[in-house]
Amino acid sequence: MYLIAICAVGFIVLIFGIFRMKQLRDRQKLERYSIDADELHTLLEAKKDILVLDVRQPLDLLAHSEIIPGARRLPPKDVMEQAAMLPKDKDSVLYCTCVSEKTSRMILEQALALQFTRIKFLKGGLAGWKAKGYPVELYTKPFHLDTAS
Repeated sequence: MYLIAICAVGFIVLIFGIFRMKQLRDRQKLERYSIDADELHTLLEAKKDILVLDVRQPLDLLAHSEIIPGARRLPPKDVMEQAAMLPKDKDSVLYCTCVSEKTSRMILEQALALQFTRIKFLKGGLAGWKAKGYPVELYTKPFHLDTAS
């Protein structure tokens, strides 16, 4: 009986360990494809050729109708439909307003699967950018509130 319990506990610990190692590996991979607000600001100020993409959900854009100057608005649902329009040979930075950068990370994963290697996500998203006091501009272009998944 004790042997069965020990084996069961050992199996659970093994599964947890494998799961945790995968989580850490995924987190390290994502960190390799991230940039913070200071780094992005420095690159933009140096006039580096970077494509900055605002990939916020439409309702988030409605709530906070501002954008990083020079950024291009691309709704998350359109990113993969228009992936061919995104340059693979140019540095790109994605940002959203999710606390965990959920939308940016999801799009990053999809882009990496399509062999986009020069793409990063902005740590802290738009809120992190604004918290550093970096400029934003009013987003005045019309957009659809398509909330369908």
